[in-house]
Amino acid sequence: MSKLQGKTIGFGLSGSHCTFEETMPQIKRFVDAGARVIPIVSNTIMTTDTRFGTSLGWQQQIKELTGEELISTIPQAEPLGPSKLLDVMLIAPCTGSTTSRLANAITDSAVLMAAKATMRNLRPLVIAISTNDGLGLNAANIAKLLAAKNIYFVPFGQDAPDKKPNSLVARMDLLLETCEASLEGRQLQPLLIERFND
Repeated sequence: MSKLQGKTIGFGLSGSHCTFEETMPQIKRFVDAGARVIPIVSNTIMTTDTRFGTSLGWQQQIKELTGEELISTIPQAEPLGPSKLLDVMLIAPCTGSTTSRLANAITDSAVLMAAKATMRNLRPLVIAISTNDGLGLNAANIAKLLAAKNIYFVPFGQDAPDKKPNSLVARMDLLLETCEASLEGRQLQPLLIERFND
């Protein structure tokens, strides 16, 4: 039986639209493991159509997978702190922009408010990065979060070192396993992987 059976997972999605198709099946894994999944989305998901899909299409898919309404505003996310509803908060994908804000204590989206609420309650925050500047300017922010208490990373690596040498993307198929490990207070290993060889 999964360690997530009966747990409530905050599943935060920020605007790395190219990884959504890879992320959606992972939401189903959490539900199948017996977890309640609360979807928390950035403004980008609520407003932006891209070549990877429409805003309404992604919203509908997330609702169908979780059976829950989307939390998309700061006022909707704020009660997650006092209620202590979330056992684990996951941000997948977590863009460079969201990573930067999180590392510098900027709370300007529903996803970041939910993350702040989770940290307030000393519960695990799990990050699945997807950023083109992970080995560039955002490297300092990632390092800051790696050293922070109660923050865990989904194993990640360079996804296209020949074309985008600064780009880092997490292994989305390890979201559930990383969350399980975080509930035990441990970082899933190995943390650094050669993602482009998958």
